[in-house]
Amino acid sequence: MLRQKVKCFQPRTLSLEELVPPNHFYRKLEANLDLRFVYDLVQESYAATMGRPAIDPVVFFKLQLVMFFEGIRSERQLMETVNVNLAHCWYIGYDLDEAVPDHSSLSKIRTRYA
Repeated sequence: MLRQKVKCFQPRTLSLEELVPPNHFYRKLEANLDLRFVYDLVQESYAATMGRPAIDPVVFFKLQLVMFFEGIRSERQLMETVNVNLAHCWYIGYDLDEAVPDHSSLSKIRTRYA
């Protein structure tokens, strides 16, 4: 007898730590590439006064690395990919319920750093 699979998703408590395998490429990259130097590198690009919260510069650079390693050519496509790839979200430090940066913000940041 032919049976159709019905989608029946139950609410669960999950974390990206559990969902991204321990030997995944982006875990290895995180463990071996220290990007803290970026803060000093871009410090002059940010105002001293508080305005709208900025995207963490390390997140921006991690997104550029994802773009490079995944062979993505546009920031719009990058953010669409990050939205569906759990390992990418884990790597940039965004949780399952956090909205990732908008692609237009990345273009503005890139212009600021140029």
